[in-house]
Amino acid sequence: MTIRKNTVNLVLAATALLLVTACFCRSDKDFGFGNESNSPVTNTAAAEPSPASADKKTATGKKPDKGDFVVEHMEVSTPRYREIDKQVRDEKILIKAAEKLNRSLILPHDIVLRTKDCKETNAFYDSRDQSVTMCYELMEDFYSTFRSAGNADKEAYAKMFDAVKFVFLHEIGHALIDAYKLPVAGHEEDAADKCAAYINLTELGNDGVRSVMAAAEAFQIESKQRSGKPNMADEHLLQEQRFYNSICMIYGSNPSKYENIVTEGFLPKERAARCPGEFQRSVDSWVSLLDPWRK
Repeated sequence: MTIRKNTVNLVLAATALLLVTACFCRSDKDFGFGNESNSPVTNTAAAEPSPASADKKTATGKKPDKGDFVVEHMEVSTPRYREIDKQVRDEKILIKAAEKLNRSLILPHDIVLRTKDCKETNAFYDSRDQSVTMCYELMEDFYSTFRSAGNADKEAYAKMFDAVKFVFLHEIGHALIDAYKLPVAGHEEDAADKCAAYINLTELGNDGVRSVMAAAEAFQIESKQRSGKPNMADEHLLQEQRFYNSICMIYGSNPSKYENIVTEGFLPKERAARCPGEFQRSVDSWVSLLDPWRK
């Protein structure tokens, strides 16, 4: 798929939303999002060190703040992505998002945020350089997935952006687990999915619900299109399991509001009965684990 010129603004808006909505560690306190700060930016040639500033002061009882979310602009070699990449740089979308993140979270070290063409369909957290990478190819793959299921062009684009937001927050979950050395009782991939669902469903309102639902739909479509036996050795849960876990989180967040998930047969009643408890345990766990790191 070639991303057409008239969709560039949509892609940019989605990219901004991905990063800005990662600023999820809100409380009743004002984090001062309206204040300007200088977030470090890097490129493939050299990385600039994080500047020392008054923002490094932390509240009593909080962890010391020793890092920043850092934007790294990688060179793009795929022609159809170059215009998008240029506008991301010119509009300083990632820089502004990193500034907001840095006002929200205490970090023990820098975490790099990047978008690039990866020559593969992927999104990943790399513990070797503490970086979160979203590949442009992943956007294309989600678009193709939704189109293959019969969604119209405009609807496929909208669902693509929603699903990518879920995946981005999933990778942020990995980054935080590694940075904060958080205990994970179970599969880390499942914990990262629960992190993405927690952020979306508790912080982002209807937009967040659409994100989790789009990801669930993509999991379901991909499971139906899979040929051969599933890879049982993969660290991720099966796509079918990720589908049910995702819609269970939505239903559990508000059973009366989302009762159609059960009445229309998307979720078995036996599982649905446990979803409110599953949702609340996930929320309580992430709130508790992240509390020492909130500014």
